[in-house]
Amino acid sequence: MQPSRNIERSSRALFAAIRTRRSVTLSAVLGAFIAVTACASGNNPPAANHVLVVDKSFDMKTADPQREFEVSGGIVAKALYSTLLTFKGADSATPVPSVAKSYTASSDAKTYTFKLRTDIKFSDGTTLTSADVVFSFNRLINIKGNPSFLLADVTVSAPDASTVVLTSKEANPAIPFIIPNPALGIVNSKVVKAHGGTDQPGADKADQAQSFLDVQSEGTGPYTLKSFSTTSEVDLVANPSYWGPKPYYSTVVIRNIQAPAQLINIQKGTDEVALDLSPDQASTLSGAGSVQVKAIPGPNVFFLFSNNNSQISSITPNKHFQNAIRYGLDYQSFVQLAGAGAIQTPGVVPSMFLGALSQADAVKRDLTKAKAELAASGISNPTVNLGFPSDFTLNGLSFSTLAQKVQANLQEVGIKVNLTGSPISVSLADYRAGKEQLGLWLWGPDYPDPNDYLVFLPGQLVGLRAGWAAGADPSLESLGTQAGSTTNNTERGQLFQKIQRQLNTEGPFFPLIQPGQVVAASKGVTGADYNPTWTIDVAGVGG
Repeated sequence: MQPSRNIERSSRALFAAIRTRRSVTLSAVLGAFIAVTACASGNNPPAANHVLVVDKSFDMKTADPQREFEVSGGIVAKALYSTLLTFKGADSATPVPSVAKSYTASSDAKTYTFKLRTDIKFSDGTTLTSADVVFSFNRLINIKGNPSFLLADVTVSAPDASTVVLTSKEANPAIPFIIPNPALGIVNSKVVKAHGGTDQPGADKADQAQSFLDVQSEGTGPYTLKSFSTTSEVDLVANPSYWGPKPYYSTVVIRNIQAPAQLINIQKGTDEVALDLSPDQASTLSGAGSVQVKAIPGPNVFFLFSNNNSQISSITPNKHFQNAIRYGLDYQSFVQLAGAGAIQTPGVVPSMFLGALSQADAVKRDLTKAKAELAASGISNPTVNLGFPSDFTLNGLSFSTLAQKVQANLQEVGIKVNLTGSPISVSLADYRAGKEQLGLWLWGPDYPDPNDYLVFLPGQLVGLRAGWAAGADPSLESLGTQAGSTTNNTERGQLFQKIQRQLNTEGPFFPLIQPGQVVAASKGVTGADYNPTWTIDVAGVGG
């Protein structure tokens, strides 16, 4: 999460992180279903002249895959460009082959070797080779845009036309989970170069291909770009040269529509999908026979923290005081407030990712214990300030409403909380600087891997924002180093579970909820599955 992770990096960061972003894989976390739709395999025969309409509030900036890192941009890039690896449907925990027919990883998780398929052609009939992958990845790195951090400290090489090697400076077992991101979509290097593209150092100033890629796609994806607008709609048509299963819909229209209008449209339309309805809005559709609504836990983790820096507060670093908060929060009331699909998040890693804790690990409210911890703190009648973005709403949840609930919960414990929320432009600066006594924020995935959550440890990005300096918890920091470099995913998952259990007893963070993610679709539409990496794969939607 480079210059400023998640919330700060881009509008994807702002809305998928306050997005990425990430969502569900295991049946245990499928949440509440208002209606259930069967999954589409993507193998249905194409429907001649059938049009799929997707309503999404745009944060669109470009159709250039190496420059996009917004939620709506990811939907478009996923449709236009193929990646070395991908995920199937809603699964974000199992990378599977795509352009790469196989890959191997070195024992130290620093070198990844991808063997490419040799039958993949771009929409102009040109055969995809390793040179196109190297160009695309180096272009992403050297443009130094929002998604460039995905390949930070990674070098790309091609020993032959069907082999690509990624070499990471540090051990990075998350690479297979990063590679499916649409920003790593593979472009036709010869054509993009001919239209001003470059993958060389200095591409941040020299590359001139964005304007071309905003009007003509140069990928191997299931669709090609017919028209593109950052403010109104994007039109896609099926790629006749696509190497994979042909998409059911020959045309896809992605419209810039706000949630209230989406609620109306989804009840009137056919072959339509709405992506921005809140759980409350979705609940009004429960009796609509023409609509099916799926509400599942989303990948965004809302959390509270208590600052460990004594220069910010003499109260909040006290471990007994922090435990009073931990056991004084009424977690189930937050879940009820969030509505359909929401769950209590038992740790900082979302429920659908490797290393997530189970609901059995979730902290339970215990007012008696909370009051005892406050008494043990030696602090009488504590008063603290709670910072949060007062003008920000995500997944239908207002941070101001959540803050009021925190205030009411802790008042029952004997802690007075002053609500000091401010517009996000102000509160974000205070949060980044580690100046908030208590903070209410969220973290959304940049990529669906637990390594993305090491930021909560002492000395790391979010840890520092909570005043948790390096060296504050050597055993936890050591566990983080081990987990972040372990190559065996089973072992890595267990290490991340251990980290989160320790965070839940020793850390200054209090994970609250994963709000529900709603996908509404016309009756008969299948495969409209939410995935945190690209939101929805329109090529996987059937009818």
